[in-house]
Amino acid sequence: MNTKQIIPSDEELTAFIDGELTAEEAARIETMVKEDESVAERLEFLSRASLPFEQAFAPLLAEAPRQKLETVLAAIPAANSTKSGSTPTFASRRRFLGALTASLIAGIAIDRAFIGIGRGFSARDENSEWRAVVADYISLYTPETLAGPVPARDVQAAQLGSLDEKLGLSLSPEAVSLPGIDFSRALLLQYDGKPLAQIAYLDPETGPMALCVVRSEAGAKAPDLESRKGMNVIYWSNATHAFMLIGHAAADRMTAIADEVRGRVTA
Repeated sequence: MNTKQIIPSDEELTAFIDGELTAEEAARIETMVKEDESVAERLEFLSRASLPFEQAFAPLLAEAPRQKLETVLAAIPAANSTKSGSTPTFASRRRFLGALTASLIAGIAIDRAFIGIGRGFSARDENSEWRAVVADYISLYTPETLAGPVPARDVQAAQLGSLDEKLGLSLSPEAVSLPGIDFSRALLLQYDGKPLAQIAYLDPETGPMALCVVRSEAGAKAPDLESRKGMNVIYWSNATHAFMLIGHAAADRMTAIADEVRGRVTA
């Protein structure tokens, strides 16, 4: 890739997704998507992620200083585009206001979330897609997100039991325990219309870690290692499910943990 090219911002990628760029600008981004994996992954995430921010944060948005922002923006003269026939990234004060509001939302730590993934755009394999989105989500976690007393065994069993019917698994506290790492909570999310289990842990040494499971028809695959969002991911699959263990621990430690839990978590 030409290193002199400027990496597109999220606003430019969003405008590309919405079909609001000129043919020349769109062609530039298409070229970068083909040549730069990080740009392709970010475009994939922006085009596929659908988190219900509006419903979740409606009370906070109601308290946002919208009137003050409107006053500030009213004083900003509208800029004419220097490109013939192009639409500026922020084509209006209203769109600029929307971006500021989105920035307010993005600064809020998300706890219980719904991950919705649409089809199309990317030719990546199914398992790569869900791992990319889960990594984006887990990267929001901090040790404080998962801090607190370790739930009692009966509480763990109740949380895990709620996942069994949806996923067709038999999960128990013993099956999903990780050596030297504290169980935090088990959540039921959704990926591509299918239930996704996220079992979150807090490693005293390296911070948040998660074991995630989704139904998959991609077939059995031996464990493999990759890096996403600065974290190590061990992923594998059987005939009915895909699994991933993600965390900040070193690759060899993550591999050892995954090997131990893999034999205990079965359909």
